[in-house]
Amino acid sequence: MLPRPRITLMKDTSKIFYLLLFVLALAVTFTGINIKFFTDDQGLYASIAKLMVQKNSFWELYTYNSDWLDKPHFPFWAVMISFKVFGVSAWAYRLPALLFFILSLVYTWLFTRKYYDWEVAAVAVLIVMTAQHTMLSNTDVRAEPYLMALITGSIYHIARLEERFTLSQMLLAALLTACAIMTKGIFVIVAIYGSLLGQLLFQKKLKTLFQFKWILLWIITFIFTLPEFYALYRQFDLHPEKTVFGAHGVSGIKWFLWDSQFGRFVNNGPINRKAGGSVFFYLHTLLWAFAPWCLLFYYAVFKNVQKLIGRVKLNEYYTLTGGLLLLALFSLSRFQLPFYTNAVFPLFAIITAPFCYNQLPAFGTMFRLIVQWIFVILLPVAVVLLNFYLKPVNDIFFAVDCILFGVLILMVITNIKEVRKKVFFLNCVAALFAGFYLNTIFYNEIVPYRGQIAAAQYVNHPAFSQFHIYTLKSENNIFQFYCRKQVDLIPIEEFNSFRPTQASAFYVSQQSMDVLKQSHTSFKVIQSFINYSRENILPPFINRATRYKVLDSVYLIRKVEVSQESPKD
Repeated sequence: MLPRPRITLMKDTSKIFYLLLFVLALAVTFTGINIKFFTDDQGLYASIAKLMVQKNSFWELYTYNSDWLDKPHFPFWAVMISFKVFGVSAWAYRLPALLFFILSLVYTWLFTRKYYDWEVAAVAVLIVMTAQHTMLSNTDVRAEPYLMALITGSIYHIARLEERFTLSQMLLAALLTACAIMTKGIFVIVAIYGSLLGQLLFQKKLKTLFQFKWILLWIITFIFTLPEFYALYRQFDLHPEKTVFGAHGVSGIKWFLWDSQFGRFVNNGPINRKAGGSVFFYLHTLLWAFAPWCLLFYYAVFKNVQKLIGRVKLNEYYTLTGGLLLLALFSLSRFQLPFYTNAVFPLFAIITAPFCYNQLPAFGTMFRLIVQWIFVILLPVAVVLLNFYLKPVNDIFFAVDCILFGVLILMVITNIKEVRKKVFFLNCVAALFAGFYLNTIFYNEIVPYRGQIAAAQYVNHPAFSQFHIYTLKSENNIFQFYCRKQVDLIPIEEFNSFRPTQASAFYVSQQSMDVLKQSHTSFKVIQSFINYSRENILPPFINRATRYKVLDSVYLIRKVEVSQESPKD
């Protein structure tokens, strides 16, 4: 009888730590599922899905009871279903996104495992889970968790299809690509088909790009995308009388195919950024967004490009070409936001993972050790300083954070002997320490300063049951979401001439209040609420001693022409 193969204790221990860190990372991710909204985008997207439920409208998107044309439908359909099943809440809004995030981890594992061994795949999954902007975006949910799964899954099934045609791989690749397009627009095909183009190009198989299976893939993808075209046609192209972006006859399909993509790319569309972008924006943004792995990622890209130039064969070319093409596109765009690159973090993780795990030359080994130790030290120190200035009311979660991850650090130090694995695990622990602190302490400290939530809770009282609720600015979407009644928009310039037909209350930000006072508008304040108006968290706000300097108020007001007294608490 042949002797049974022995698995060393070191390998067993490594597997235990990979699994332990995966479970902890997943737990940290879900600690933020029920945090109240603190950014306007979440409030907007959740409010649109809430109106879809209230209006029983699957095809049309509305905000403040008006037609809305900006983003494709897929994430709203997912949230609408969640709201219908679980009710309207912050956690029901985040749940579909977190499920898609888990799906992105599955595809990261499957794709990496296809070209590398299991340990590189485990490293790649943990890199995705512990990247700082991944953890932020799983709490401040937009479209990125959906895209992480859809783009990575599309590329995985295309890679399988490239090797051997099967109908299941064809349908899955087409379906996920179509859903990605219906999440962010046609620019996502830069990453998906760009990855295929790079793979075929560097394998010298470019002429196979026009094989029947690829043409069929494009056709089926288009068929799966038809629901988006139908929804836009039904809401906008069939109704040229509607006013959209201040004009009549706006085509939803043209917007989807051109204006929402190329208009944003050159920053001259109806929705644009005041400042143009810089080609270096994402190079420095990734330093914190993809921390603690960003410097290793840059090194991995440099070494892979060096191999390409030297015509050294890589395990695969999908991730490098797909990830870098989309990064280049974002960098050249004049419409730039930090979270855009999250969509290709799984690709970045797969590029980086071998350089966290494999043997490297002397310089690479030293570089890997230094850049990882930087974050092992920097992230916990940053959290301790943040907690010192924040001075949270309850320090119990900070104590739990310190004890839990302190014990984990001791376990890594005492049980893992290989330096590269030890430093990798410590880097994961440091990142999760920061993520746990943000989800359990930091966000819960800043949310009470969102006056929109307090104002919405105030008008949810029975005393306002007969009131019509309005807002004077379209950026008050957190108020719109948390208000149980439907909220209508009255532009501030129309407030003076507006004559409500029933008892009404108006939500007003400090900026709008200043405008009303300067124009000597007649109104009466029903109630005011303390507020921090910015989405970016400034140091004076973090510091409890100086926080009052950056606070203002938001208000519920009524027009004095309405002969009603304001309701009492």
